[in-house]
Amino acid sequence: MEIKSLGKTDIETIIKAFSRAFADYDIQINAEELQTMWKRRGFNPDLSFAAFEEGKIVAFTLNGIGNFNGVRMAYDTGTGTLKEHRGKGLATKIFEYSIPYLKETNINHYLLEVLQHNTKAVSVYRNIGFEIIRELNYFVWENEKIKNEIKNIEISCSIEKIDIEKHHFVSKFWDFYPSWQNSFESIQRAKEDFIGLGAFFDKKLVGYCIFEPNSGDITQIAVDKPFRRKGIASLLLHEIKKLNKITKMKLLNTDISCISIVDFLKAKNIEITGKQFEMIKNI
Repeated sequence: MEIKSLGKTDIETIIKAFSRAFADYDIQINAEELQTMWKRRGFNPDLSFAAFEEGKIVAFTLNGIGNFNGVRMAYDTGTGTLKEHRGKGLATKIFEYSIPYLKETNINHYLLEVLQHNTKAVSVYRNIGFEIIRELNYFVWENEKIKNEIKNIEISCSIEKIDIEKHHFVSKFWDFYPSWQNSFESIQRAKEDFIGLGAFFDKKLVGYCIFEPNSGDITQIAVDKPFRRKGIASLLLHEIKKLNKITKMKLLNTDISCISIVDFLKAKNIEITGKQFEMIKNI
């Protein structure tokens, strides 16, 4: 067994290993979707590592590198082990192997998200020093199940496509800081894949959303506080649904403290699908 960087491993080999490691998972992602996801999350092959046996990948951790909350750090964009090699502690060995290489590039923090019901993984991360910093909800729904009747709009708004780079003040609309994959930096890495929509009242931007139509992913959606409960988010959701190219939509990693999102989606017949922990370790 040899652990080494994936810097010299071709992308097709990495994709094949990822697909095999997650073959027994409910949700499957094709090669194109994987590469889009990795680009958005800042995947860096040189600072990602895998365990090889007889020249083949049997376990891996794919690391994204970037800034989060103004701090340079590494982010786990995919950790997996082939089924026949599980239970050997390979994920921990790969993580420990990677630490000196990450520190050499001035990375002193490592961030990840893990499903709360994956108690085995949560336990592993706790044992190697990760701490929970946030709890996150995620929502996934079928397009036809959403209840989004547009009525009782209290103000007259126009919905227009926007370049979100020209509207960074929208962070003032937030109730929580976006997770790694939903941050402005992640969106910027793959900006050609996103559509930005703005709600304008009297030529003023009062609400917005950022949406990835090929995956159905609503990356950010928020309304300026004085303009909430006036139907603006419903208008945005209505436009997103028309632009969506697949049968499902999702809104991932909303802070559990943000009750406004939960209540808004519940009114649309959308319940919480699951929960994650956001965890961090100083390295």
